[in-house]
Amino acid sequence: MKSLILVLLFLFSTNLMATPVNVNTADSKAIADALNGIGIKKAEAIVKYRTENGAFVTVEDLTKVKGIGQKTLDKNKKDILLTNTPTAEPAAVVDPKVVLEPSKVNKSK
Repeated sequence: MKSLILVLLFLFSTNLMATPVNVNTADSKAIADALNGIGIKKAEAIVKYRTENGAFVTVEDLTKVKGIGQKTLDKNKKDILLTNTPTAEPAAVVDPKVVLEPSKVNKSK
């Protein structure tokens, strides 16, 4: 009984921790495995659509695929990638005019 509970807990927890997937490069199996509510048939439709129409530019473009609605997108948005680089916070912009001179850098000893 204890081992059954552990197995169920493991399966449930791994299902909640989806891996982000690039819908512009992944195969249908990877898409189906990574996204909640997307089975192999819908994943194949995603691959077919991008093959015929080009890469998805926005996540919302996926709603153009038959069977993919806004609800599906809403529950998977954080796991859908359009490039191989996950979206991150923008880097700080450094003003090139502001350059510290070595003599003005705080040197702690």
